[in-house]
Amino acid sequence: MRLHAPALLFATCLIAMLLTPACRPAAGGAILGGSAPPRSRIGPTQEPQSFSGAEAMAHVAAQMAFGERHPGSPGHQATRDYIVERLAANGWEVEIQAFDYQGFGAQNLIGRANVGVGPIVILGAHYDTRRVADQTPSSTASVPGAVDGASGVAVLLELARVADLEAVPREIWLAFFDIEDNGGGGIPGWDWIAGSSYMAENLRVTPSAMVLVDMVGDADQQLHLEGNSDPVLQAEIWRLAAELGYDRFFLNSLRFTMIDDHVPFARKGIPAVDIIDFDYPYWHTTEDTLDKVSPDSLERVGHTLQVWLEQTLE
Repeated sequence: MRLHAPALLFATCLIAMLLTPACRPAAGGAILGGSAPPRSRIGPTQEPQSFSGAEAMAHVAAQMAFGERHPGSPGHQATRDYIVERLAANGWEVEIQAFDYQGFGAQNLIGRANVGVGPIVILGAHYDTRRVADQTPSSTASVPGAVDGASGVAVLLELARVADLEAVPREIWLAFFDIEDNGGGGIPGWDWIAGSSYMAENLRVTPSAMVLVDMVGDADQQLHLEGNSDPVLQAEIWRLAAELGYDRFFLNSLRFTMIDDHVPFARKGIPAVDIIDFDYPYWHTTEDTLDKVSPDSLERVGHTLQVWLEQTLE
């Protein structure tokens, strides 16, 4: 991800390759609408749960334990497997969208629930990390990717656990994008937002909304309005966050205009919003480590999205 003007940006997400009965490749590399019966995680004796920042933090820590997670690294593959495993464990149908990117076997991961219930809503994050920490002078090390990568993935995985699907009148996709964060020299010749661009270009259905969570775990959280986001949907989410008492963190001021994983969907005419904290001082440095992440920050974003899904969609 990069700034639309005048700097760079980042993004977040994860991949998976476990071809279990709950996980299959999408035919022809395209995202399918699907015809499976509606699914719900909530059983007849199971009470709905609230988003837990502590549980989301555990997902951040698990990703960080895999080490480097740039495309082609063992940690990148381990992250894919972890995402698929967690989605399947919570009853989500998983699709793997495999595609070639400049000779690399890339994979977007899609968790689907409430199939056929109503219009589709996509919540997305990127799971790859940046190959080189070029904002750390003279460094050749990779970005650890705690906030820039792991935090967005963690929010989606915790939503997969707690969302009361019976209360959501929509089909939900949790999209984990590959090949997001290595443009601008991260990997020579690569561009930004390749995975989300591929997904958007291969949609066979038209989602009603797309919400991206990127770099959301910073302990010093500042979520400004973003210039390439749909203003109506953005205002709706920020208003809900204020009602939940998070107005000190969801700031009602435009600060950045990003080229991020929401843009390919916005270009297709889909209302899309980027929830991002680009004031994060450790972006693309070797200091983007686990100690920079706050469970409270994860919970504010995740709780807002859970309530948005369960209580505001019609």
